[in-house]
Amino acid sequence: MYKYEIIIYWSSEDERYIAEVPELAGCMADGATMDEALKNADVIIGEWIETAKALGRDIPEPRGKLAFA
Repeated sequence: MYKYEIIIYWSSEDERYIAEVPELAGCMADGATMDEALKNADVIIGEWIETAKALGRDIPEPRGKLAFA
């Protein structure tokens, strides 16, 4: 399991739970349940990191909980 912050919320439009990973641009997953969305996010984080490595891009270190003003 990765240590990036994951924000999970219900999308009425998609009728699914959405799991966003704010530290990894465009990294998000969905699921019928919160647990499923979280498990799918873990898979997508791994794929995001593999793709970034293949493209020679920087991979941000997990910062933990983010705070926005």
